[in-house]
Amino acid sequence: MASEIKEISPTRRELHVEVDAASIKDAYGKISNRYAKGANIPGFRKGFAPLDVVRMRYKEEIKQEVLQLLLPDMVASAIREHGLQPLAEPELHIENVEEVKVNGSEPIKLHVHIEVMPEIPVPDYKGIELVRRVKPVENGEIDDMIAARVGREAALIPVEDRPSQVGDTVVADLEGVFDNEPDAEPIKAEAIEIKLGDELIEPSFTENLVGVNEDEEKEFTVSYAADFSSQALAGKTVHYKAKIKSVGVMETPEPDDEWARSLDEEYESLDDLKKKLRADLETYAEADADARIRNNAIAKLIEKNVFEVPNALIDNQARNLLNNFAQDLQQQGVDLNKVENEFLQMAFSQMRTQAERDVRGAMLLEKIAEAEKITVSKEEFEEEIGKMAEHYRVGPEELRASLDKHGESASIENSLKNRKTIEAVVAHAKITDGPWVDESVSASPEDEPKPKKARQKKPPAKKAAAD
Repeated sequence: MASEIKEISPTRRELHVEVDAASIKDAYGKISNRYAKGANIPGFRKGFAPLDVVRMRYKEEIKQEVLQLLLPDMVASAIREHGLQPLAEPELHIENVEEVKVNGSEPIKLHVHIEVMPEIPVPDYKGIELVRRVKPVENGEIDDMIAARVGREAALIPVEDRPSQVGDTVVADLEGVFDNEPDAEPIKAEAIEIKLGDELIEPSFTENLVGVNEDEEKEFTVSYAADFSSQALAGKTVHYKAKIKSVGVMETPEPDDEWARSLDEEYESLDDLKKKLRADLETYAEADADARIRNNAIAKLIEKNVFEVPNALIDNQARNLLNNFAQDLQQQGVDLNKVENEFLQMAFSQMRTQAERDVRGAMLLEKIAEAEKITVSKEEFEEEIGKMAEHYRVGPEELRASLDKHGESASIENSLKNRKTIEAVVAHAKITDGPWVDESVSASPEDEPKPKKARQKKPPAKKAAAD
């Protein structure tokens, strides 16, 4: 066997291999004899047909087996000889494959395309210019947090001396049957809370449930708009039966000093609560600014260091992203069997862009870690395990055993190493403080904010109306 290597690009090699005639002849003889022993050819006893007849009868089968026997081993040997480390299965191309002879009368020539890791120089990672921007805390944010907390403490107070009216909350058991769809699964929801007049509630529910009393039963029909937010209900007509379990008014506590002290969190007054909420938001804003500095450092690192990324790594990462996307869809109740293949292909194509950035960033960080001699000590690893165990509320030993079982310990160590490497990049950066700017709004097309979906009215029974 003879072979030579050609560099097609930083990530691709073309290996030319010539399989010698003697090796081919030997393989041809072995496979021909094996076929002859079991050949069942008319006019001859099984296993006694002349070898030339067997070779004629099973010409294509023998040819394929000779190639399958010889070529993979020959290619593997040539790859080892040239010290190559393929990132994916090599692509074999036999020259003049239709005319190839496997009887050993002549050598077989082939070329192999192999994808490899490129040689990356030490990245230019020192002196990256970054601007640290801390989002100021607005009074409205604090007010919203207090309003949300007050809302969580709201209580439904039953009304007994009158029927329901707009603003009340009706608790009901619902059952809905689709019009002209006898085989459709009915909608069922128990003890669903419906706030009459709420903008997120389909108006027909308010219209039909105003004036009801506890223990009353009410039947009504709802015709959903064609553009209704739930695909399962859009354009459908549903006949509902509602069993009223209670009618009440949602009462919320008054956010004052007495309420603040009642929280059992050592707040002396409402102002004291606001000060501590502001301090928490400011701490979060500082942490968020640091996180954006790290993200921006990686983004600029990728922009400054351009090199060819192997397609095999990009495709692998894109598949990981697509799998995560599919899992998210499933958790939202989407039946993946009903998702069009065109949509998945488009999603995969879009994810390749992100995948390339992910892979490029990982390769750069690995190179910087080598330059900075960054490693993860046993103590750092154990500390990380302890933090994760506390987060998941399990013992460190239990978590460590689970990680080892699923082969994820190396992933945790690699994550720690990347984190330390990013910190090194930031430490070498030139960072200045700047006024707050919403970085989601940018002149750069890739940074432009995505248009928000218009908020649509939701059905009152989310579980019952799920797709």
